[in-house]
Amino acid sequence: MSRRKFVTLAHGGGGKASSDLIEDIFMPEFSNELLESLSDGAVFNAPPGGRLAFSTDTFVIDPVFFPGGDIGSLAVHGTVNDLAVSGSVPKYLSAGFVLEEGFSLKELKKIARSMGEAARECGVSIVTGDTKVVARGGADKIFINTSGIGFMPDGVEISPKRVKKGDMIILSGSIGEHGIAILTLRKGLEFDTELVSDSRPLHELVKTMLEAETGIRMMRDPTRGGLAAALNEIAASSGNGIIIEEKAIPIKDSVRGVCEILGLDVLNVANEGKLVAFVPPESADKVLSAMREHPAGREASIIGSVGGTEPGRVEMKTEFIGSRIVEPLVGDQLPRIC
Repeated sequence: MSRRKFVTLAHGGGGKASSDLIEDIFMPEFSNELLESLSDGAVFNAPPGGRLAFSTDTFVIDPVFFPGGDIGSLAVHGTVNDLAVSGSVPKYLSAGFVLEEGFSLKELKKIARSMGEAARECGVSIVTGDTKVVARGGADKIFINTSGIGFMPDGVEISPKRVKKGDMIILSGSIGEHGIAILTLRKGLEFDTELVSDSRPLHELVKTMLEAETGIRMMRDPTRGGLAAALNEIAASSGNGIIIEEKAIPIKDSVRGVCEILGLDVLNVANEGKLVAFVPPESADKVLSAMREHPAGREASIIGSVGGTEPGRVEMKTEFIGSRIVEPLVGDQLPRIC
């Protein structure tokens, strides 16, 4: 049980404090069969037949415009990706806006245009929404909530409960770009290489993966809390240990350099255009080859496997012939990242 008495920024960081908030406050009151998996989306039967996936996310990123996107495109990509890694084909979104009095209508129009373009690119329709305006100081410029519905293909079952010892873990590409791009922009840091967010939709990549192997066990997009949080959540939910290889994890030199300068662990840095998949060992090479044929998966790599350590633990074999335990952050190294 968390000993904290008040909400802190750490509760929104996707790490241990976030998990404590969910387990201590929300799960006891909301607990049900669909929620207990704590996946990116709920999958349920839709009478008279078929299955649907449903997901929701709220975006409070600061600043609202950043290299590689803005809060509008991010809000679409974020929910589309949550639906996609649930195994579904995203179809419909809602959009809820909280606007601060005094926010620029010119910037709001720019954000709305970006959302519309992103939705069309993803093949989804924004079909309902809501707008609230609060007094100056009651919010920070603009917050956006998007919820989404997707259709589940037959034979696809994505769940941490399906993860088994021996499964291979595939990462779709280099990590840390979104978090580092936001951090350097927010802090006014300048580097020789431009740092750009990786915000992008993943639904077409997931479609390619499922065409190669419908039996993919589990997928997750490692957003808040980064790869470390995603792997720890899956290890805990599946009851299995996980071992990853440091040298197999793709990281751009520019991201690695900033992390070294600022003392950050790239495994904890947020991503907005990457996914991690757990695949039966006999299908790993086939899935990896299919991913590398898609633009969003060109840098895909097998980074580890399930088993070989204590249940619920994530370990990383380092490049210096050793290993370390990978744990989610207790605090929040960069609030309002998405």
